Amino acid sequence: MKNVIKFGFLALAFGIFAVACGGGASEQKADSTATQATQAIDSAANAANQAVGAVADSAKKAVDSVAKAVDSSAAKH
Repeated sequence: MKNVIKFGFLALAFGIFAVACGGGASEQKADSTATQATQAIDSAANAANQAVGAVADSAKKAVDSVAKAVDSSAAKH
């Protein structure tokens, strides 16, 4: 009778161990929170890059127009 109880506990312990270790499953799951955070950061970085690019382009146009005006006035004198 004692051996039956020992084997029962051994089977229970092995079953809990197998479930805790995933039962041999090798499927890798991505962390959805990390994925969403990465996507949000990338989206914000792209929006900021576009905004800075637009400001830089308009500033370059303003500087170029001022430089052109200076060059044309210098050529007249």
